Amino acid sequence: MSEKGKHASGTYNRRLVWAEVVWPLVLELKDAAFTLEQYQAKRDEICKSRNITITAISRGLASLIQKGLVIKEGKLYSIHYKLIPYMRLGADCDYAQAIHEVKVK
Repeated sequence: MSEKGKHASGTYNRRLVWAEVVWPLVLELKDAAFTLEQYQAKRDEICKSRNITITAISRGLASLIQKGLVIKEGKLYSIHYKLIPYMRLGADCDYAQAIHEVKVK
């Protein structure tokens, strides 16, 4: 990953954190909101099972917040309201679909 430029690394981190940590966590909790502790536990579980360093994905959550997919409200994080129907259906929502829903509609 060190060969990638800044933009490519940021996109990779966002996609990885969305696909492997945030969206599975939301589906697991069956809730649009989660705490930092819940996020960190899921992140650590994924890092261990996939043999990924935490530093490799450490900026992913902040980047998802910056893109508007995740909203930070006090001590809670939640997915954008336009993604809640996907969560309620238990549907797969990859990064491309999520960014499309949040930015286009």
